[in-house]
Amino acid sequence: MAPASPSRHRRRRSPSWLNPLVGLVVVSVLALVATLALALGDDGSDASTVRTKASSSAAADKPTQSSATPSGKPSPSSSPSKSPAPKKPRTGRPSSPSSTTTQQDHRSSDSTTPSSGTVPLAGRIRPGATHTGIATFYDAGDGDGACLYGPAGTVMTAAMNTTDYETSKACGAYIRVRAATGASITVRITNECPAPCAPGQLDLSPQAFAKLAAPVKGQIPITWTLLSPPTTEKISIRYKTGSTQYWCAIQAIGHRNPLARLEVRTSGGWRSLPRAKYNYFLSENGTGCGAQIRLTDIYGQRLTLNGIAVRPNVAQATGVQFAEH
Repeated sequence: MAPASPSRHRRRRSPSWLNPLVGLVVVSVLALVATLALALGDDGSDASTVRTKASSSAAADKPTQSSATPSGKPSPSSSPSKSPAPKKPRTGRPSSPSSTTTQQDHRSSDSTTPSSGTVPLAGRIRPGATHTGIATFYDAGDGDGACLYGPAGTVMTAAMNTTDYETSKACGAYIRVRAATGASITVRITNECPAPCAPGQLDLSPQAFAKLAAPVKGQIPITWTLLSPPTTEKISIRYKTGSTQYWCAIQAIGHRNPLARLEVRTSGGWRSLPRAKYNYFLSENGTGCGAQIRLTDIYGQRLTLNGIAVRPNVAQATGVQFAEH
């Protein structure tokens, strides 16, 4: 019998010196692979970081846009800042000026409670101010006086002390007078009461005084305040006797509120005329005589009057009036 042939699955033995060498090669290869993998990992990380930064810069440079806003239209602010539209003045009631004029502080012996609101054109007699003084009475006749309005048409008139008369600024003002007893009356200022009338003092018509106290008392303590009363009366304009196109004096009659300014229209614009103590506004060189006239009350309301010709000593009706305050 022939001897059995060796199995095909039997491995050939490697030389004994070869095993350590193979192990060393394997270890070296594994170390090299690990190094390459680490290097590639670092490069990938850096590239990823650069790409992220570039993406962030592009996003920062690109303007944001609300998805609810149509393309091409700016997104409205959540709390828009909007200036209020100017209000339109009511008919016959011009708007008050926006600027505020600082008034000189007039101090006197009468006590005055300051008004809560600012009235730029008012003098000593201001809306909301309470004046303290005494009331006396005099023979007022038909109510005419230093204001040169002529007969008053009412017996409820008064003369204002020189300090508060303030070069005729008080002329035509309606005053509410109150006695210590609580009795009160409304009078219109048509005259001036010179010294010894003290600041705050009113010299009433006899009829007006009698409504506050018995005439035998002679004088009583009072307080008084400015009014802007209801009225159906309209303003009239009168040129003083002797007025011409070369010199004129102009007066307003029947105004509800105290008058602050009277202006005339000239080629260079509106010119404010000075007010005389006898309650006429003077144009001594004739500027604006017979032209447009503009009246301004202490509240800043303005009325522009047309067609007032130079007709001396004639009260010309205007059909307009300042609004009530």
